[in-house]
Amino acid sequence: MTDQSRRSTRIVGWVAVIVVLLGGIATWLVLDPGFRSGRLAIFTSGMSQDEFDGRVRDYLMNNPEVIIQAVQGLEARKKRADLTEVQDALKARADEIFRDPDSPVGGNAQGDVTLVEFFDYNCPYCRRMAPVLIDAESADPRLRIVFKEFPILGPNSEFAARAALAAQRQNRYVAFHHALMGVKGTVNEDSVLTAAADVGLDIERLKADMQEPTIQGAIDRNLALAAALRINGTPGFVIGDQILRGATELNVLQGMINQARKPK
Repeated sequence: MTDQSRRSTRIVGWVAVIVVLLGGIATWLVLDPGFRSGRLAIFTSGMSQDEFDGRVRDYLMNNPEVIIQAVQGLEARKKRADLTEVQDALKARADEIFRDPDSPVGGNAQGDVTLVEFFDYNCPYCRRMAPVLIDAESADPRLRIVFKEFPILGPNSEFAARAALAAQRQNRYVAFHHALMGVKGTVNEDSVLTAAADVGLDIERLKADMQEPTIQGAIDRNLALAAALRINGTPGFVIGDQILRGATELNVLQGMINQARKPK
C-alpha cells in the first residue's frame, strides 16, 4: 500500500468516525431528559436544526482532539470488557479448556501445569512453534500439553484435523501430530495420508474413524471455545489464567509456565 493510499484510508476512517460521533451526539442530546427539559432548550433557543448541526460540526472540526479522546475511550472500554469476558470464560470453561477427554494430551499426562495450544497444520507460525513446544516438553518433565485442533485455514486443514483426532483412536496422535507439523508445503489429503502411513497408522481405519460425528463435534467445540477466549488466529496458548495469541519464544512460554506454578 502506498503512502497516498494509507493517507486516503485514514481520512475515510476519520470521516466515518466523525459521522458516527455526530449522530451519537445528536441522539444523546435529543434523548437526554435534562437537555430536553432545560439545557437543550436554552442552547438551541431560536436555532434551526441545520444551525445546531453546524455548530456541533464546527466544534468537532475545530477541536479534533475531542474525537481522538472519544475513540480512545471507546477502545479502552471495549478492551476492559473483552478482558473481563475472557477471564470469566477461562473460569467457567476450565474443564473444557484443560480437561476435555476428547482433546489429545502430550508431555506428562499427570503434570502439574497444563499448556493448551490452539493450532492449524497449515499455519506457518504453528509449524515454527512445533519444535519450541518439543523443547519446552523436553526441559520440563512436569509439563502437560493439551492439543486443540483449530482448523481455520480451509478444507485441507479441516481434513488434517479430523485425521489427527482419528489417529488418537489408534494411540498415535502425538507421533502423527509431529509428522503433520513437519510436512513441507501445504498439508492436504495426500500429504496427510502419506504422513499417516509413515507413522504406522491403519489408513482404512483412519478414514472410517474420520467420519465419526464425535470427531467433528470435538473440532466444533474447539472453534466455539477459541471464540469465547478471543483466540481468532493461530497459534493460541492458554497456560493457567494467561492467554498468549501468536508465536513466541521458548523463554516466554517457560515464564508463563513458571508463573502458573506459583501459589495463588
